[in-house]
Amino acid sequence: MEGRPAFQINSDNPEGGSPPGFLMPEFQKSMKAKFINRDSLQELLAISFPMIVSQGAYALMIFTDRYFMSMISPTHLAASLGGGIAAFFSLSLFVGVLSYTNALVANAYGADKFGNCSKVLTQSVIMIALSIPFLILITYLVGFMFAGMGHDPLQVELEYLYFNVLMLGALITLLKVCFGSYFSGIGRTRNVMIADGSGVLLNIPVSYILIFGKLGFPELGILGAGIGTIIGSLFTLLIMLYYYFEREHRELFRVLESFAYNQRLMLRHLRFGFPSGMEMFLNVAAFNLFLLMFQSYGVAEGASAAIVFNWDIVSFVPMIGLHIGIISLIGRYTGANQMDRADDVIRSAFFVGLSYSAALGVLFAVFREPLVGMFITTGIDSPEIRELASYMMIGLSTYVMADAIILIAGGVLRGAGDTRWLMIASVILHWLMLVVQFFVIKVWLLTPLVSWLVLVLLILAIAAVYLWRLKSNKWRNPEVFAQLLAD
Repeated sequence: MEGRPAFQINSDNPEGGSPPGFLMPEFQKSMKAKFINRDSLQELLAISFPMIVSQGAYALMIFTDRYFMSMISPTHLAASLGGGIAAFFSLSLFVGVLSYTNALVANAYGADKFGNCSKVLTQSVIMIALSIPFLILITYLVGFMFAGMGHDPLQVELEYLYFNVLMLGALITLLKVCFGSYFSGIGRTRNVMIADGSGVLLNIPVSYILIFGKLGFPELGILGAGIGTIIGSLFTLLIMLYYYFEREHRELFRVLESFAYNQRLMLRHLRFGFPSGMEMFLNVAAFNLFLLMFQSYGVAEGASAAIVFNWDIVSFVPMIGLHIGIISLIGRYTGANQMDRADDVIRSAFFVGLSYSAALGVLFAVFREPLVGMFITTGIDSPEIRELASYMMIGLSTYVMADAIILIAGGVLRGAGDTRWLMIASVILHWLMLVVQFFVIKVWLLTPLVSWLVLVLLILAIAAVYLWRLKSNKWRNPEVFAQLLAD
């Protein structure tokens, strides 16, 4: 991107002190003076578009697996949602911590410390190795959760099976997160797009063959969906490893010198990544418990939720690609002490994210009935499911733009190291929602429609709080930026 940085480190100040006005840049005035910088928009799209495609491919994989389950029965569809969410919950703390590899690598890259980029990744891999005993324990403990939520006995059996298969591939999933975050941090998101896209292209036909027993394979049902996911993820990881050990990359980022424990990098990763991981873990826990309670209404309600959240991922998951791109660029420009460029990225991100989500919101509202009807197959056909899912689609169309605000603002704050505030604010709001949902569903015995309305209101509230934090400029802390880069 062209343009002169507004905030340069003074060459006479080797300590990296901040120039006057750094703490309180006139962000709101700049928003009015110049809404979109074309160069910044192109840069954001260049780094984010491959990640949007990558995350879109992942969304397609989930969408397809659940569609295959709907062809069997509504119970299989509900179980694929419950078991999948439980597996993500079990990995969420680790994924949240490891995903911060993106911001730390981007900071090092922005400061021209290329050797530190690969060292950060090595610390992430060491974390995964140390996590193995905890993953085994979590798998054992979470397995008891399904039976205690009042689900249909067959659904419990299928949820438990799907969950355990996905957890068998936990190490592959976490390594994929590390390498994907690393390549995002150095701006090589095209590598991630190719790897994830190839994995999904393999996953879909393999899952179809294993689920329905084609080409001489036994009919495995939901077990086949889990195995197909592991096979696709492994293929993705192998492609990422190829790119990582490619000669040009290996030499530029001094990969072979990085294979050692680095205490300072590890502690820095834990300091900034752990709040991010705890936020994800506690939020996913709250959402998972809400979802399991919602499914306790009955199979029809569980199937309706699965249908709506299948369309939810069409909007939310690709936006995670934009979120990742924002973290990378904000991390890079805070590392280079170029906050005017960071402001340009923020404006461009809102333009892209709100445009995309607004279009989807209209689509979900206007075409909600045919979108629901796509999942009304021979295995799942009920007027109750049609009616409830169509109503829930209206709620989805209401909060898609709020989701975009949450991911954009959250990406900026994470890239700038404001992870502690994010953890506190987000966790409080999510668990407040869970307490309210407990009373709505279990104590007051209100209808699923009321429960869904409470969820929509929560998402809108989180978006408002995130936007307030972004506009307050309290996240622009040069001391935190310096700590992100300290050797």
